[in-house]
Amino acid sequence: MLAETCPHNNLLPHSSNFCNNMVHSVPNMSSTTVNDDDFDVRQSSFSAYDPNRLSAEGSPTMLSPWNQSSPFNKSPWYKFDDDVPKNIPQNGLIGSLVREEGHIYSLAAKNDILYTGSDSKNIRVWKDMKEFAAFKSNSGLVKAIIISGEKIFTGHQDGKVRIWKVQSKNPSNHKRAGSLPTFFDIFKASIKPSNYVEVKRNRTALWIKHCDAISCLSMDHTQGLLYSASWDRTFKVWRVDNSKCLESVKAHDDAVNSVVASVDGIVYTGSADGTVKVWKRESVGKSVNHVFVQTLLNQECAVTALAVNKSGSVVYCGSSDGVVNFWEREKQLSHGGVLTGHKLAVLCLAVAGNLVFSGSADKNIIVWKRDGSVHTCLSILTGHNGPVKCLAVEEDKESTGSERKWVVYSGSLDKSVKVWSVSEMAPNLHHMAMNNGQEDVSWDSIPSAKYSSDGPSI
Repeated sequence: MLAETCPHNNLLPHSSNFCNNMVHSVPNMSSTTVNDDDFDVRQSSFSAYDPNRLSAEGSPTMLSPWNQSSPFNKSPWYKFDDDVPKNIPQNGLIGSLVREEGHIYSLAAKNDILYTGSDSKNIRVWKDMKEFAAFKSNSGLVKAIIISGEKIFTGHQDGKVRIWKVQSKNPSNHKRAGSLPTFFDIFKASIKPSNYVEVKRNRTALWIKHCDAISCLSMDHTQGLLYSASWDRTFKVWRVDNSKCLESVKAHDDAVNSVVASVDGIVYTGSADGTVKVWKRESVGKSVNHVFVQTLLNQECAVTALAVNKSGSVVYCGSSDGVVNFWEREKQLSHGGVLTGHKLAVLCLAVAGNLVFSGSADKNIIVWKRDGSVHTCLSILTGHNGPVKCLAVEEDKESTGSERKWVVYSGSLDKSVKVWSVSEMAPNLHHMAMNNGQEDVSWDSIPSAKYSSDGPSI
């Protein structure tokens, strides 16, 4: 799922996001002392306030640590590639899609079709590694994309969700089909004073409208519900078939960076206020109501990304300190541990099969393989020259029951999208080291997991 953090001082107080100390003490994490000067870089999209700056100007485009050296550039593990037997699947780059018009903020893929959103006004469509189509929005900075049947939903910096429809007779043609909320619903709601809510001091707005940038979109396909998260601290629920806003939930004390709809009506939200919250959908007739259930995490660092596996049994949370927390759900959610390996903020997460993908401001993508409760580092995908902002994953056509393969798309602030082939059968870095008899390598350079035996059971 895609997550964008808020630069506004009024949305993100300086104290809400800084990690003066790591939340978890993990041996494999860098123990370098962080000083105030480092925070001027680490703030990137998470803070840095200028009263004369527009919200877009605080995005990672302007402030992310582009020139930070990757912690794995000189890793000894990469010299194993030539020694791996050719009959063993390997993970690697298929190709790159580059169009010098903007930093890539959002991706969505379905049936070998890839949609890319950037800070230009164009949403581009790719097929077979070539540009297939494009359509233009009135608003730049396309921060989220969701595909639902023949409809494409895009979330924007101006707080609107725009709807596009693929023309069945000409799939390369995309027509604007409306926006959320609709003009008619705005007009109708504006007549009643009770539809206005206070959004800032001495400022009111219609409850059906987001009053700041949309950070994330998620879809419950079974119920036909679209969820939009925003820097305005709320998430809203939309019925796809009639474009109606069913509910607006004041979810957090700061910008909502991620929302994920899971199974059984469970919804997760993550925020710049450092919390991950769980909500339960309750439906009575045509009305929908989301009830707060519990807080999974409460930390100083901003929560930047969330992802849930298909069955809803594992929840992953990325943070601005570079750590990925995860929880396992049986009868209740319990903290399983942390995945460490990134040196800068985790900006995006994706789950496919038994694999977890984490993209970071350190320009790397780490591929984790889950076996029960155990996570191991399968690969580190390197090649981007800027922070990895978004991920999308599709199952490879060559995937089989014995060897599941995935096509991974990564969008970066280096203005490129890279396409990777990843197999669940590829040897992990530990096995590659052992098979090659490497005893003098630094084990701290391999991302690892720490499991929590005394972690919070919630």
